[in-house]
Amino acid sequence: MSSISASGGVLSFKPKAGSYFYESFSCQAASSNSYNSVQFTVQGPAGGSMTIEVQTQDSCSATTYKSTYFTVSGLTGSSQTVTVPFSSFSGANANAITAFVWAGFSSTTATWKLSNIQFGCGGGGSASTVKPVSTSARPSSTATRATTMVTSAVPSGTCAPLVIDDWTSQSRLTFLFYNAMLNPTSDDASFNSIVVGPQKNRVTMTPKDTSSYFYSQLGCTNAKNKYGGISLRIKAPAGTTFSIQLESSSSCDPGKTVQGSQTTSQLGWTFDGTEKLYTIPFSKYSTIDTSKMVTFFMSGLTKAVTMGPMAFYCGNTGTEYVPSTTSVPAGPSSTVAAPTGTAAALVVDKFANANNNALSFWHGADEGMTTTYSGGKLTIKSTDPDYSFYTQVSGSCSDFSKYKGSYLHIAYSGSTSFTVALQQHNSQCKDTVAPYPETWDSAEASRYAKNGHIYIPINHFNINLQRTIGIALKGFYSTDPVTLSVIEIIPSVPAGTIIPNKLETGDLMFACRRPNSFAFAIDDGSPEYAQEVMKIVKEENIKVTFFTVGAPLLDTSTNLTNVYREMQAQGHQIALHSYTHPKMEGLADYAAIDWEYNEDIKVVKSQFSGMTSSYFRPPFGNEGARMRQRLANSVGTKPTLTMWSVDVEDWLWAQTDTPEEQLKAFQRDVDKGGNLVVMHYLYPSTVGYLRQFIQIAKKTGKQLMRVDQCMQDPGAPAL
Repeated sequence: MSSISASGGVLSFKPKAGSYFYESFSCQAASSNSYNSVQFTVQGPAGGSMTIEVQTQDSCSATTYKSTYFTVSGLTGSSQTVTVPFSSFSGANANAITAFVWAGFSSTTATWKLSNIQFGCGGGGSASTVKPVSTSARPSSTATRATTMVTSAVPSGTCAPLVIDDWTSQSRLTFLFYNAMLNPTSDDASFNSIVVGPQKNRVTMTPKDTSSYFYSQLGCTNAKNKYGGISLRIKAPAGTTFSIQLESSSSCDPGKTVQGSQTTSQLGWTFDGTEKLYTIPFSKYSTIDTSKMVTFFMSGLTKAVTMGPMAFYCGNTGTEYVPSTTSVPAGPSSTVAAPTGTAAALVVDKFANANNNALSFWHGADEGMTTTYSGGKLTIKSTDPDYSFYTQVSGSCSDFSKYKGSYLHIAYSGSTSFTVALQQHNSQCKDTVAPYPETWDSAEASRYAKNGHIYIPINHFNINLQRTIGIALKGFYSTDPVTLSVIEIIPSVPAGTIIPNKLETGDLMFACRRPNSFAFAIDDGSPEYAQEVMKIVKEENIKVTFFTVGAPLLDTSTNLTNVYREMQAQGHQIALHSYTHPKMEGLADYAAIDWEYNEDIKVVKSQFSGMTSSYFRPPFGNEGARMRQRLANSVGTKPTLTMWSVDVEDWLWAQTDTPEEQLKAFQRDVDKGGNLVVMHYLYPSTVGYLRQFIQIAKKTGKQLMRVDQCMQDPGAPAL
């Protein structure tokens, strides 16, 4: 430029021939976020023109970009707002935009002014077909370009609400501390509880006292002339009061803000115990710069409140953001004929006492589950999807092959919100050998239940029936109790009984399939330790598998995408670990489960050059029939649910005075024959022991490799 300066939010410049001005930024999935145009305010010479270039990539993980151009003409000589729809940039990928460039200025003597550059959600007039002219960074002076001019001050299309949080994941909120914008959110443990659900897209916040607070960062959102405020549904008892503080920052720094605060009374809010829509108009916050909004802050709650989705609303009239309520099918709904088996009936459990079943083998529940025996019945109440009730059919291995044509029958009353699993012993039929049990297959109780009876064909459990060890009721996703009166194997079912088809549930793997193999399967950690992890595995000359949570990959502050790209480049396997790390089987419905999978799959695909994976590690090891079925549905093939038979117990010991217990735990499980590891690189002590873990594994004489290699996956890299 001949000259260039900025003052009062306006850039003024005199261009030379060939001058340009550019704005670059982190790759933006603009279309997915409901933006369909670029907007800016410009003042140029009357009748003047210029070219705007958009630089896009094939995906946000790509390393190269292409440019397409559009000429804006018919300038008036006065300040005017220009809206150019992305559709005007033929061939541009509006889901991976990295820069805008202004060039081709028609005058080198006039002073040009540029301001208010932003993504727009308006339609903004029609444009003639645009021809992309090259993939170079600058426009060609001889290229043919279509032209248009749109001069409305406000986009003319429909503005979409901008969601702050839709309360769709307990784990995203309280484990990862992200809102729906993937910005930090937390109560800093100042509340007694923050619980998502059970009603969809609702969160209940129960304060300890009026010092409790909750914040949600807004990512320096520009709401000026676009959004008029924030709306949300609230249900609270009569007399509830609290304050809403909004913060803006001229530097977009949440630590350096200007605040404005309003009490519920000042906002005109009253509560009567019913759910209503409430709005937070920005007009009430005169001190806030709505072009750089950084934080929503709620404090001084006198009683518990339940809130619905929170979002910026368009214009000055408060409207509600309503999440999609698309129902999710359970899978194929066909039924199969109910054949008759030939084996005699076998009564497994009639709940006569708390110690043994009808076969005189052990039965019992995990600590934390409530079990009540009375009158030959058992009532189970579970508050956690991790809890299970077990009833064994053998003290070792029992050959159930003869029951392949028979049915597992459970007589019940009450809830069917749980999984029924048939468990398989290990090859040595010893409980001192890892893993124990070796695996199991699962059926969703509610799919097979009707009128107090559950009938599941034994052949719907894809396990080695020759090594059957027991039956488990697990994965309870409701606290409603179930009462059982019998568990048995029967040769036939009553006439008219409907038998649903078997749904794919994948392989639940606790150990490697390949003989003499050993695999380190490492879950997400802290980026600060990643380089040390890679240094160690490189020096030890091994390949490992990393299971990554999806949401943090989109948070550029974590740098995790770059970390895993480097790991992938070094030959390590990258696999799925959910989007927000919840207990998958504990989620309320298929839609919630699918959301976790599909968002994770989408993120991994976008961040790792189209990569897909059928390998999944359930967060916290929590699994059940529903999450297994939906995983198979989402990945579109038979998945491998990767559990473990070697646990370093970093979650238990890493931050204690005895971190060396991690080494003992590792050695203990290796001595039992375990060969599939779970660990995290969250703690310095765990990373510090990694080399010793690897050396202990090498001493077994087994070959160390990736999980897909140890599972003998034909698609895995050759050893």
